[in-house]
Amino acid sequence: MPSSNVVDAARRSLGPVGVYLPIPFASGPSVGLQRAAARRLEAAGYRAVWVNEGVGGKDALVQMAVLLAATDRVTFGAGIANIWARPPQTAHAAAAMLAQAYPGRFVLGLGGGYPPQAAAVGREFGSPLATMRDYLEHMAAPTVPPAPQASYPRIVAANGPKMIALAGEMTDGAMPAGLPAAFTAQVRQALGPGKLLVVGLSVITDTTDRARAQAMARHTVATSLSRSWFAATIARLGFTEQQAATVGDDLVDAIVAHGDPDSIAAAVSQHLAAGADHVVLMPPSSGGLDLTSGVGQLERLAPAVLQPR
Repeated sequence: MPSSNVVDAARRSLGPVGVYLPIPFASGPSVGLQRAAARRLEAAGYRAVWVNEGVGGKDALVQMAVLLAATDRVTFGAGIANIWARPPQTAHAAAAMLAQAYPGRFVLGLGGGYPPQAAAVGREFGSPLATMRDYLEHMAAPTVPPAPQASYPRIVAANGPKMIALAGEMTDGAMPAGLPAAFTAQVRQALGPGKLLVVGLSVITDTTDRARAQAMARHTVATSLSRSWFAATIARLGFTEQQAATVGDDLVDAIVAHGDPDSIAAAVSQHLAAGADHVVLMPPSSGGLDLTSGVGQLERLAPAVLQPR
C-alpha cells in the first residue's frame, strides 16, 4: 500500500532536479561507459538519475543494479520500467531487492508501453487502464520464494486523467512527461499533497547554438502534436488551434526547455512552483549525441539547474 513515509523519504532522496541517463534508443553503450557517466553525473551534483526501457535490448532494473553499485549517493529511478518486460511479481521482487540492497536510493516508475511491445511478448495490449490496474494488483501476489521485505516508492507514468487517478489510488504518485507547467499544476491538484509528483521535462541540453536548439525544440513539439491525445491536452490547457498548427514560440517555450542554462533553469522552476516534487531533465532520444557528449552537456547545465531559486 502507498505510504506517506515512503513518499517523504523519496522527496528527500530525489531532491528537486534529476536527469535521464542520455542514452539514445538506437545505441547501447558499454557498461563501462555507463558507469563512468553515472559517476560524472553524481560528481556534478545531480541527486537522481533515471533510466528507461522498451521490451528487449536491456533490462532497466539490471541496469540500475549495476549503476547503483558503481556510485555512492545518487538515487536511481526507473522512468519507466515497462510492464510488458516482466511479470508483476518479478517486478516487485526485483524492486524490493534493489531497495533492500540500496536503501533510499531507488524509485520504481511503471509504464504501460505501446501495442507493439505487448505484441513482442505475445500479449494483447487491451485497455491501458485495466491492464495497469491488474499489474499493480498482482505485484503483491504471494510467491515462492517470497520477495524481500523492503519498501520502495512506486509511481506510474500518467498523462491522462484516468491513469493519474489510478496512480493516486494505488501507488505513491505519478510521472507525467512532456507537457507544460500548467498541466503539472492540474496533476498536483488531482493527486493531492500527499503523493509523489515526478515530472519529465523535455530539454535541449546543447546551449551553444540557440537557433539549433530552438529548431530541435520545435521539432519535438511538432512530433508530440501528431498524437491525438497530446493535441487534445494542449487544447484543454488553453493553447489555440493557431498556436498548435504553427507550432508557435509560446507553445514550444512552454513544453521544451531550451536556450541558455538560466532559461532551462527557469523552466524547471516553473514545474516546481506548479507542484512538482522532482523534475527530470529529458534530453532528446535522438539527435546524434553519444552518451559521453550528452553527459558533458548535463554537467555544464548543473550549476544553473541545481541552484535553489
